[in-house]
Amino acid sequence: MSRKVVRTSKFRHVFGQAVKADQCYDDIRISQMTWDSNFCSVNPKFVAMIVDASGGGAFMVLPLSKTGRIDMSYPTVCGHTGPVLDIEFCPHNDNIIASGSEDCSVMIWEIPEGGLTSPLTDPVVKLEGHSKRVGILSWCLQK
Repeated sequence: MSRKVVRTSKFRHVFGQAVKADQCYDDIRISQMTWDSNFCSVNPKFVAMIVDASGGGAFMVLPLSKTGRIDMSYPTVCGHTGPVLDIEFCPHNDNIIASGSEDCSVMIWEIPEGGLTSPLTDPVVKLEGHSKRVGILSWCLQK
């Protein structure tokens, strides 16, 4: 007497539903640089993604409310001479983001309140002097 046993799982009857196209980000050229870091960073106001750019590194900062198809001419943050390897939002200020690049520099940027309306090329602070490319960023708290 053989009895068929069904494996029990709390996810057995859970089904997902795909998000509609107007609630996604579409047509963004994500960078092809391979590195051990994330290609995006998110905070309560913005989402930032490293994108392919000729002549240096760039990343795109979008307000969370801007979804759908993103035009290729959308403004980017571009100030590095090498590809951007990592980006990280400041945990204390939602409008501040840091970027690390293959050009051995870290740049701190201030994003305008409503998001970018034109390309951002001048950082608030440029940290130079690294002997190797900057591939991983992290904000730390100091007491």
